[in-house]
Amino acid sequence: MSAGRKLVIVESPAKARTIAGYLGEEYDVEASVGHIRDLPQPSELPADMKKGPFGKFAVDVDNGFAPYYVVDADKKKKVSELKKLLKDSDELFLATDEDREGEAIAWHLLQELKPKVPVKRMVFHEITREAIQRALANTRELDDRLVDAQETRRILDRLYGYEVSPVLWRKVRQGLSAGRVQSVATRLVVERERERMAFVAADYWDVTGTFAVEDAAEPSFSARLTSVDGQRVASGRDFLDTGQLRAADVAHLDEARATALVAGLADADFSVASLETKPYTRRPAAPFTTSTLQQEASRKLRMASRQTMRTAQGLYENGYITYMRTDSSSLSSQAIDAARRQASELYGAEYVPDAPRVYTSKAKGAQEAHEAIRPAGDQFRTPAQVARELSGDQFRLYELIWKRTVASQMADARGQTASVRLGATAADGTDVLFSASGTVITFRGFLAAYEEGRDDSRYSEEAPAEKDDARLPKMAEGDPVTGTDLTADGHRTSPPPRFTEASLVKALEERGIGRPSTYAATISVIQDRGYVTGRGQALVPSWLAFAVTRLLEENFDWLVDYDFTAEMEEDLDAIAAGDKDRVAWLSRFYFGDGSGNEEGEGLRDLVANLGDIDAREVNSIPIGEGIVLRVGRYGPYLEDSAAEPAEDGTTRRASVPEELAPDELTVAKARELLETQPEGDQVLGTDPVAGTPIVARNGRYGPYVTEILPDPEIDTSLSAAAQKRALAAAPKPRTASLFKSMSLQSVTLDDALMLLSLPRVVGVDPETGTEITAQNGRYGPYLKKGTDSRTLASEEALFTTTLEEALAIYAQPKRGRGATSAPPLRELGDDPTSEKPITVKEGRFGAYVTDGVTNRTLPRDLTPETITREQAVELLAEKRASAPAKKKAPARRAPAKAKASTKK
Repeated sequence: MSAGRKLVIVESPAKARTIAGYLGEEYDVEASVGHIRDLPQPSELPADMKKGPFGKFAVDVDNGFAPYYVVDADKKKKVSELKKLLKDSDELFLATDEDREGEAIAWHLLQELKPKVPVKRMVFHEITREAIQRALANTRELDDRLVDAQETRRILDRLYGYEVSPVLWRKVRQGLSAGRVQSVATRLVVERERERMAFVAADYWDVTGTFAVEDAAEPSFSARLTSVDGQRVASGRDFLDTGQLRAADVAHLDEARATALVAGLADADFSVASLETKPYTRRPAAPFTTSTLQQEASRKLRMASRQTMRTAQGLYENGYITYMRTDSSSLSSQAIDAARRQASELYGAEYVPDAPRVYTSKAKGAQEAHEAIRPAGDQFRTPAQVARELSGDQFRLYELIWKRTVASQMADARGQTASVRLGATAADGTDVLFSASGTVITFRGFLAAYEEGRDDSRYSEEAPAEKDDARLPKMAEGDPVTGTDLTADGHRTSPPPRFTEASLVKALEERGIGRPSTYAATISVIQDRGYVTGRGQALVPSWLAFAVTRLLEENFDWLVDYDFTAEMEEDLDAIAAGDKDRVAWLSRFYFGDGSGNEEGEGLRDLVANLGDIDAREVNSIPIGEGIVLRVGRYGPYLEDSAAEPAEDGTTRRASVPEELAPDELTVAKARELLETQPEGDQVLGTDPVAGTPIVARNGRYGPYVTEILPDPEIDTSLSAAAQKRALAAAPKPRTASLFKSMSLQSVTLDDALMLLSLPRVVGVDPETGTEITAQNGRYGPYLKKGTDSRTLASEEALFTTTLEEALAIYAQPKRGRGATSAPPLRELGDDPTSEKPITVKEGRFGAYVTDGVTNRTLPRDLTPETITREQAVELLAEKRASAPAKKKAPARRAPAKAKASTKK
């Protein structure tokens, strides 16, 4: 053993590099690259275990819910490297994140490495030299309660997914998944769309005008009609979603009435009926938590939750911000001092309040003892100071965090708010009141640094709310005013707005569902599974999500109940705090309380006693007038049960375009589709070679043919990233667009097989030995020889062009797109693994690095100009590591006994 060597293990290579720079030469800092062990899929269990207690879940539910862990196939090499380093070390520091996942990673490392040297748990919330030195001096023991809480969640998700998902496979579609949080999140989005589908719009009118006092030096202002003969004028808020008024004591103006009032007030005398002024005070928002950071980044930066968390992770690991997974909005005394000092230096002493602001978390069961997300260090670096080091999303997110943190310790914004009502009598004797309000900011306070964003309001077009610096003129009660530009305006009520990622995160947190640190992964899962798609910022549920949600609501009601899901989260927090026993809790969830009552039923009995589920009914959504939408194997289609059946007894059908949102499928639209669209997917026949069904479809980019492959079986308990990798590795169906001369109505199986046979090998260039192929691409038909592409005159030429004709085309000078091969943007040196030169190139989807074998698109925070050789090597290594590994039967261990030796 080398004297004095110390091994420090963290999660990521980037984190390892940053920390290594703060420690001495006697420290070896290595990355585990996330979890090294997990529950295997039952199919991966050794043959002698598949029929035993671990065979169904890789968890022995009858013996204390003991889990069976295996080292991931792509982590075995890493574990061997860590064991080798440990042999030459006399001390081990486990420096993974101080949350449940980080604590669990540390515990798994301990179990697998089996160190014989002293082990210390090293924790920190920011990666700065001072923080790392403090962490080294204040190590602790592993927290078994946090490990228990993470393991309970993992087992819970395995039980939930493995019991419920197969029901979805049988009754809706293969390959679907259900999850404790993802199913509830999907239900929220579906329920909002149901509200939009049921919504009935109502029309209403109002009157606006421009008003001025006698003093021409004072500004004019706008006001809106708010009262007619003592009755408040109805606005959008006064209507139910059924289109009816909430109450009868409001004046509902139609076009005729509003227009008559405008005419009757043309020569009316207006005066100030009342004027109220009051002080205006606005306090700054608290520093960021994980949830509020995702919401604000979505509003201000248009960043998806997953993108926000990935960017924040990079900032944390490189020492720019504190830990980004936190429920706490509090700041340390050092951070408060840094924020106050910086606010005073940048804006002036008057912008800092006399006493520091103290924030406490409002989140139920906040799990971490971390600070809020803030700039790292005891002295904050301004955005200008890091501008040369950060670019793209990383700079924008750092600037947002810096502004929010500094503003949180600044003084209130102060001013005056004035509300005025103007009275007049119309020509027909009708008494009316117009109202206006405005706020004048006299001291901007924290607004000089930052103002929190807001989600779009459903009633944003109604009476204007208070506006900063919307000044009203000086006036007093009884003063005359002049009204001009009176206008009658028509409005229509709007349906409830769809969720955005920001508002969905907010809704989940407000209901206590899941953890903010997992929301980004949850939203990614429901999008990757096809339950939700993005339309701009809005989240739109698919018809598949409707079918899945209905099945869960009708058969697993308490599993997707919002309150029950929130209570589960509170129970899991209690386990983390040591107030509940995890085995007893899991037993109650899975086996029930033994009372035999429906209320005491567990998941096992709920699944066992489901009875017969009518798959056709579950997958049917009534549209109206006898038209039903059905979620079929090949996609959604309409069926008109009210129409006369055809001679063979079938009903009229039509496929539903992918881009049509559920709330846009009205009865009128459905009838239009039934008249114009072909009847669902056109099943053309079976490929005689592959044995797969061949269908023709009408897609977003036009008609096409494709083959139907069996849905891949994906372990639903895997992480979102692992599921995505497994899906990416699954076989993809062959797909080809129809030629312009073809149509869905006329395409045949032979046509489809011909299209799916592309690309066609035309022949080999006798001079170079390079193969020439004919392909149909994004910009039309073309020939390809190596990297040299040439356009073909027609789609039909794809099948008729001979080798001689192809050689003649290549003999001509190249014209148009891509006349010459673009040189690399940069050359970075050789890759240590492949020993090939690394270059940066511009590709179809943006810049990427390549060694000629492995390609990796540049992340948003890197550019061709700023990427270093070390970063490129790491990106290529990560891409190689993410490639699907060959499945091997894990070696058998005694998990329960081994676990009991270190954990209670």
